[in-house]
Amino acid sequence: MKLLFAGARSASVLLDKSGDYFMPAPVTLYLNGEPLGEERRSMVSLFDLRPETDYQLTFDKPDGERARLSFRTEAESYTLDVRRFGARGDGEADDTPALQAAILSCPPGGRVLLEPGTYVSGPLFLKSHITLELRKGATLALCTDESRFPVLPGVIFPTGEGPDLLLGTHEGNPLDARAAALTGVGVEDVRLVGEGVIDGRAQEAGWWINTKERYGIYRPSLLLLERCRNVTVQGLTFRNSPFWNIHPMFSEDLSFLNILVEAPAVSPNTDGFDPESCRRVRLMGALLSVGDDCIALKSGKIWQGRTLKMPCEDIEIAYCAMLDGHGGVTVGSEMAGGIRRVRVHHCWMRGNDRGLRIKSRRGRGKQAVVDDIRFEDIRMEGVKMPLVVNCMYFCDPDGHAPFVQSREPQPVDEGTPTIGSIIFRRVRASGCQACVGYLLGLPERPVDSLLVRDCAFSFEENAPALVPAMSDGVPAVHNRGILAYFIRELTVENVTMDGIEGPQVVQE
Repeated sequence: MKLLFAGARSASVLLDKSGDYFMPAPVTLYLNGEPLGEERRSMVSLFDLRPETDYQLTFDKPDGERARLSFRTEAESYTLDVRRFGARGDGEADDTPALQAAILSCPPGGRVLLEPGTYVSGPLFLKSHITLELRKGATLALCTDESRFPVLPGVIFPTGEGPDLLLGTHEGNPLDARAAALTGVGVEDVRLVGEGVIDGRAQEAGWWINTKERYGIYRPSLLLLERCRNVTVQGLTFRNSPFWNIHPMFSEDLSFLNILVEAPAVSPNTDGFDPESCRRVRLMGALLSVGDDCIALKSGKIWQGRTLKMPCEDIEIAYCAMLDGHGGVTVGSEMAGGIRRVRVHHCWMRGNDRGLRIKSRRGRGKQAVVDDIRFEDIRMEGVKMPLVVNCMYFCDPDGHAPFVQSREPQPVDEGTPTIGSIIFRRVRASGCQACVGYLLGLPERPVDSLLVRDCAFSFEENAPALVPAMSDGVPAVHNRGILAYFIRELTVENVTMDGIEGPQVVQE
């Protein structure tokens, strides 16, 4: 076992590193000798602990050996129950003033507590050095009146010397946007924990209607962290977000442990977890089932990426489940600042359109370098296209222009992106449909190095023909192997492909 986090009243533990989202076999957990029940997940979070207390977590392994982990919880200065500040939690009253007052009044090392109930609130702003806990049965329900959402301006120019201040954001651009249900700007040492729910109620508020016609002030997320440090989010459920669910920007040293992110499969742009221009981020033990990409790593779209030159780097995604979304784990396409040193491992994907996906295009720029990306120990079920690298992704208004889509070499200039090293190792996928992998680089700058090793793929019977990558001129295919174009060094070793038609690898 490995301790990943211990706060004053909660802890997160990796029980078994050999599985994925689930362990190979369930175990019964004991905390200080008291049974907690059976657990199948590889990671578990413990709640309702006492501050400054010693604990021992144990379970018996299948071989009879007993696993033990000892830890001590942190100190806590105060607990501020939001009901003492006037919050009613009855699902009807506006609890925004009471909740915000409790957050702003909390001393360093203190806890703001939401007991069971439904707290209707507008966007709340976080404060440094506190814990916000939603206990099991507590729901923070976002209000449905759009006029009650503060506007975060996209750009505020400095009074004197200094950089522009970016606040509002939409798909990699600094644009006016509504504040999130929970917004942190420049905060540090914050914990958002508990078994409660943050419900965006987007289906009630109309946020998902006519989304292509919304201009001027864009839809909010459920959690927005800008220029934050040392934030831990543990155990919470994020549901029905108006837009992306969890969106950290320009932040570092972030942990997201045992969270649940869910939205209907038809909900527009409800990405689960989108860190943008962040460093040292870990997402572990999460389950995500949404209407767009489950996870998307980003670093700004053109102006933002080129100007700030802030890559997304040192990212770990492990022991997670990604269900039903368009992409399981996606790198890009807003990646003009670059994305590097990413490790995705011991994860389970089911029913996604595309499993492991890299998206880029001409115009992203010379800072748009994707490098040192490793996907290892991944299990897929019913994922239509397991591996996709697409350097001609047809996003943005000019996405179908010849400049973006041409298969002829274009001049290498300030707008040419780069794909460096990509590794797919120990990927096991059943129920594939279109192809094992569609790998499309740029003729003027091919993908440097791409490795597929120790993998196994099998296909659904009578699989339909599907277009594997969102690029012009890509034909619909079914039961194909690896289709590779403009890859400088492609290595395929010890890979089985059951049920394919034609050769394992077609490279041009």
